[in-house]
Amino acid sequence: MAETVEKHEKAIRRFGVRYGRTVKRKLGKIEAQQKKKHVCPYCRYTSVKRLAAGIWSCGKCGASFTSKAYTVSKPAGVKAEQTMEV
Repeated sequence: MAETVEKHEKAIRRFGVRYGRTVKRKLGKIEAQQKKKHVCPYCRYTSVKRLAAGIWSCGKCGASFTSKAYTVSKPAGVKAEQTMEV
């Protein structure tokens, strides 16, 4: 039976028979996630690319910011304090 090869699995062919199937699949998913374009938290445009581990830059508004190493995390929302002073 012929299996369909997903896009991230094509990128891990460079490893050949080394390292095992599970490890290569996990790496392929991580690499596919980090190389895709992400949404900018400032201008909401899909043009954020990774410059280095944890450093991201938006191609539209020019904003450079830090986030997770492989993906852009959502900005932390402002939490309203629920404690009431009496």
